[in-house]
Amino acid sequence: AAAAKLFSRAGHPLLLLARRVEKLEALALPNTLCRRVDVTDRAQLQAALAEAEARFGPADAIVNNAGVMLLGAMAQQDPDEWQRMLDVNVKGLLNGIHAVLAGMAARGRGTIINISSIAGRKTFPNHVAYCGTKFAVHAISENLREEVAGSGVRVITIAPGAVETELLGHTTDEAIKAGYQEWKQQMGGVLAADDVAEAIAYAYGQPQRVCVREIVLAATGQPA
Repeated sequence: AAAAKLFSRAGHPLLLLARRVEKLEALALPNTLCRRVDVTDRAQLQAALAEAEARFGPADAIVNNAGVMLLGAMAQQDPDEWQRMLDVNVKGLLNGIHAVLAGMAARGRGTIINISSIAGRKTFPNHVAYCGTKFAVHAISENLREEVAGSGVRVITIAPGAVETELLGHTTDEAIKAGYQEWKQQMGGVLAADDVAEAIAYAYGQPQRVCVREIVLAATGQPA
């Protein structure tokens, strides 16, 4: 939502996708198409993109932001939670990339921005499966960047630390959630969504010949 508002203020037409389309519509952004899409459904995603491109023209950028964080100790965690994270955080990311990449490569320009996490660069307690998905985001992004560098398409990874969003609310283990909240308080607060949106906009705003490959950002007080 923060990134959508920022890009809208800069004058860009937008396609906003989420399962909760009412959240998108409530933003009331001009020149914006909102569609109810589950990123794990490739056909839904591609249909929405085709509709938006017919209205606004070819996609110049995509922000792959959909993700779930279901923390848990490996021995006790419900395997369905691992599956959900793999489906959304990895398959959903690949679906987003696949939807726009061929067109971008054919046009010789475009920007793919993948939202990962510091948990895609280092490990944390109770993050085994989640870290696995975010390490995958980093690997996919870097390998893709190498693959398409000659086509003029940029691939950018944004890796935030803890951010004040709904993400923690996905976790079902109440003790883990309480510990995470305590950790946030100990560090004196975490990033705001606007901080991450500004990083996204900075990377996108560079000349097409400049690829900011990765931005890692966290609250100054976050030690890990």
